[in-house]
Amino acid sequence: MDTPAGSAPVETLLENHRAFLRYLERRVGDRALAEDILQDAFAKVVARPEQAPSDESVIPWFYRTLRNAAIDQFRRRGAADRAYEAFARELHTHETPTADMEAEICACVSRLAATLKPEYAEALEAIEVAGTPVKTFAEQKGLSSSNAGVRVFRAREALKKRVTESCGACAEHGCLNCTCKRA
Repeated sequence: MDTPAGSAPVETLLENHRAFLRYLERRVGDRALAEDILQDAFAKVVARPEQAPSDESVIPWFYRTLRNAAIDQFRRRGAADRAYEAFARELHTHETPTADMEAEICACVSRLAATLKPEYAEALEAIEVAGTPVKTFAEQKGLSSSNAGVRVFRAREALKKRVTESCGACAEHGCLNCTCKRA
């Protein structure tokens, strides 16, 4: 029986599946991860068999492919680990505002919210302050849920702009020393 072009390297690789899996498992230390890497590598070869050598050099070529895939996995994992560590440090060092500071910030933002269009101020008061679900707010005001969602989105954007105008650039960076102009 004739085999389609490109299937011989794939068959050779499939015959060596267990050896490839052992190779990866020793390198990554996790069987499930090794299986995932191997499956991805096989899928790439099956999708583009013309990239694989058609002679006996297919095995060393595939080992190099697997080695590179494992290295890429470690790089991705390292980047994710560094991001998690930075986030954990940020959470650990983040100061929670005192009750007095929170009250001052809330009062400042409330004064600024009162300067918005009445329907925006009303939407923010109901949804953000009172905790009314958007769907309930929409029903109470005779709006569609999507229209209410757009209204609250625009209200948030308008309030963000007012806070930035009033408090200056420090508002963009989360500054808690509220020295804004009284509205």
